[in-house]
Amino acid sequence: MMEKMIFGRYVPADSVIHKMDSRSKLIIIFLFVCIIFLANNAVTYALIGIYTFFMLGMSRIPVRFLYGGLKPVLWLVLFTLVLQLFFTKEGALLLSWGPVKIYEEGLRMGIFISLRFFFLILMTSLLTLTTTPIEITDGLETLLNPLKKVKFPVHEMALMMSISLRFIPTLMQETDKIMKAQIARGVEFASGPFKERIKAVIPLLIPLFVSSFKRAEELAIAMEARGYRGGEGRTKYRQLSWHLADSLQLVLLGMLTILLFLLRS
Repeated sequence: MMEKMIFGRYVPADSVIHKMDSRSKLIIIFLFVCIIFLANNAVTYALIGIYTFFMLGMSRIPVRFLYGGLKPVLWLVLFTLVLQLFFTKEGALLLSWGPVKIYEEGLRMGIFISLRFFFLILMTSLLTLTTTPIEITDGLETLLNPLKKVKFPVHEMALMMSISLRFIPTLMQETDKIMKAQIARGVEFASGPFKERIKAVIPLLIPLFVSSFKRAEELAIAMEARGYRGGEGRTKYRQLSWHLADSLQLVLLGMLTILLFLLRS
């Protein structure tokens, strides 16, 4: 399951979204995270859903690949729904079964918040699936360039985020290998008492931390060997280029924002 995680992975494809400037994609994701909180009824959530799946369709990422990669986080969406169902006690009573009582407002809020969480996961995953870590670093560094005037370490922060994105799938694969090795030795991660399962995680965490520090040290040595001394005086092999598609996508997101303002309750 770990090796199917899609967050932090790049999937090459010949699509409009892949060819877009990384700066426009970062701006779109940031604005999307902001405007999704404007949705508060069925119509506005339907618009958000149409926009999200439209972007996914334009990216040409296989649906089966997306589903397989999102399965590990779908339980969080379900958990969010269950929390709202059981702890929101407003509106008409829909179901009463012993101590379990489900109210109309709890069902409504559960569905809406779960959809919001689901769409956020899809859109943020779309960024890493269609943009290489180097492009994300260059785009983020360019967008944050004005902060250099106040001595903010823009290049270092962008590099740190890029390395983090690169490490996510690597650490997931490492975790999967260690889990398989521990299972082969008779360790049970998915069965048995809860206390025993917590204890079984410790033999998993220690080698994972050791492996992480080892990889970080190897990366530091490699960067030092290549003469890396920070962002000062460095040139870029790939230059960012803003295209018509980037402007059109921002216009489309602007139209969505206006519709959300007009149609929200």
